[in-house]
Amino acid sequence: MAGLDWVIIAFYFAVLLGVAWWVARRNRDTADDYFLAGRNLGWFLVGASIFASNIGSEHVVGLAGAGATSGVALAHYELHAWCLLVLGWVFVPFYSRALVYTMPEFLGRRFSPTARWVLSVITLVAHVFTKFAVSIFAGGVVFATLLPEVSLHVGATTFNSFWIGSVVVLLLTGVYTVLGGMRAVAYTDALQTFILVMGSGLLTLFGLAKLGGWHELRRVLDPDLFNLWKPLVPAGMEGTWAPVKETGRIAWYFNGNYPWLGMLFCAPIIGLWYWCTDQYIVQRALGAKDERAARRGSIFAAYLKLSPVFLFIIPGLIALALAKTGKVPGLGGIVDAQGHAIPQAAQAAFPLMVKDLLPAGLRGIVVAGLLAALMSSMAGAFNASSTLFTMDLYQKFRPQASQHRLVWVGRAATAAMVVISLLWIPVIQGARGLYDYLQGVQGYLAPPIFTVFVFGIFNRRLNAKGCLAALLVGFVLGVFRLAVDTPVSLHLAGFADGYTPGSFLWIVNNLYFQYYSLLIFIVSVVVMVAVSYATAPPTPEQVAGLTYGTVTTEDRAQSRASWSDREVIASAVVLVLILAAYLYFRG
Repeated sequence: MAGLDWVIIAFYFAVLLGVAWWVARRNRDTADDYFLAGRNLGWFLVGASIFASNIGSEHVVGLAGAGATSGVALAHYELHAWCLLVLGWVFVPFYSRALVYTMPEFLGRRFSPTARWVLSVITLVAHVFTKFAVSIFAGGVVFATLLPEVSLHVGATTFNSFWIGSVVVLLLTGVYTVLGGMRAVAYTDALQTFILVMGSGLLTLFGLAKLGGWHELRRVLDPDLFNLWKPLVPAGMEGTWAPVKETGRIAWYFNGNYPWLGMLFCAPIIGLWYWCTDQYIVQRALGAKDERAARRGSIFAAYLKLSPVFLFIIPGLIALALAKTGKVPGLGGIVDAQGHAIPQAAQAAFPLMVKDLLPAGLRGIVVAGLLAALMSSMAGAFNASSTLFTMDLYQKFRPQASQHRLVWVGRAATAAMVVISLLWIPVIQGARGLYDYLQGVQGYLAPPIFTVFVFGIFNRRLNAKGCLAALLVGFVLGVFRLAVDTPVSLHLAGFADGYTPGSFLWIVNNLYFQYYSLLIFIVSVVVMVAVSYATAPPTPEQVAGLTYGTVTTEDRAQSRASWSDREVIASAVVLVLILAAYLYFRG
């Protein structure tokens, strides 16, 4: 890092904190303003904030690393931009009419207050393990790569650059999030989206120039790394629909990558849960000034969501090619003697490219983009989690709490969850890769939530008892798998022992996470439907306006007036671009 790089980064932080301070001065000390920006966000801010919150640590560190190890296989997740269209066209009308603060609050109206409380707890657990801990870990990876020599001695304990970077990113993000609330998050996200796209785009261009262009990239690497289709079908099984049990493993998958069965059925479940029902994302749509702004913001975010394939996955492939050809010696550590990417080492592919490829000045811009991604993701998690804890849990026990008190509690809750996340870092360190860890935990926690939201909107017969049973059973199954996996991750990180091969817990741990996720989904659906139809149906008043079968004619007309042919055409173009990507990446 040269002096010019530090000047640019300092200027970036000055602008960021200046925007947050300006926004904080405009805020009123009310829950509506702090948690949802006064419900006055325009479509551009909604879309940019959704994208910036999503494109965080798991992409900057994890997705680039996965690109180096698995090629474009994980582009399947990024091409789920169509899920944002589902948010805008299917879910936004219900959320806009309900005027809720949180997703659990909406579920409480559809089913029962108990369902709201249970979902709040599940979501907070998911945020701690998949948002806070992951963002903190990724911040540490970036700092450890760019500033490996930095350390801090406190008594007999020495903190390396990994832990120093984690805490620095954490504190800087906390300052503007705690002070400015959702409005500060939205405005700073708009700024960070621009910095992130520009910085990552520059790195892609410099990497291709150093390598010799796109054709050289395709020549150096295995064609299968550019194939969205073949890695999903086991060798020798082309043209069939039968999964294969690999020798010596319980899971059915191809070379440790992503099976067609899991991608076809499990990935959309995780995608629809994340984009359409997770407080972390949907809170931006809840803050829109009307249904039109929320829908347009969702469509705009869908366009932005297509870019990570080229901003993160392709740089990961470029890093692998540069390492194999030896054109950038600093990247040699991410591959083994045979030229294959090392999963844990490949997590540093993106920051290593920043360090070894870019000239002074541009390096500062891209590092600012890295920090923007880390901080925007973490800021969104802070705000969403404080909203959940305050509005769904604390207010339940203190219904008479003042607006000022609710804001204060939200800030205190955020601090507590950050401490828990710091303690979870060793588990992530032992995972196969950051993105694999993230998708695994989401796969364990998402299915029951997806089930109760989607089935609850489309089937008026499902009741509160069925919803509660599905949430609890699905959550127990997910936490059980997470508890089984944790000692293995700690073992790989050097903190604990693993399981005896062939034992029951070893079998559970080796069952591929997407198949286990599908098992949770099937069990959740069966439990919800069986319990609901075995008990009394909900009253007409309870489901009025909350399912497709109970929406009034007036509500339908109002929703229809909020969109025109422009929104339809824009949505169709997103689908065409997704199809084009699948057709191009065929090896």
